Amino acid sequence: MVRISFPDGQMKEFSSGVKLLDIASSISEGLAKSVIAAKVNNKLTDLTTTITEDSKIEFITLKSKESLDILRHTTAHVFAQALLRLYPKAKITIGPAIENGFYYDVDLDE
Repeated sequence: MVRISFPDGQMKEFSSGVKLLDIASSISEGLAKSVIAAKVNNKLTDLTTTITEDSKIEFITLKSKESLDILRHTTAHVFAQALLRLYPKAKITIGPAIENGFYYDVDLDE
């Protein structure tokens, strides 16, 4: 068993190896549908992460401060994957999330 503490001070116990999305689901279906990431012991991670030791967890939803940066970062990766499927010889370089979205520098010289 692992003990999970939440920002509001509450604690719950789960079986070791529980996934973050399963923890969110145990709290509420609404949270499970709106959560996009989590912080485990202040480290940002995705929802497939398994918890094997006592941890402090904070769920990130679209209402969270850092949600827009996370979504922009994810969108940049999805864009890069789509671009490589369309142009397998493309050379993708820098592609960070920025204040107004994201960008990628791409060399399509074939």
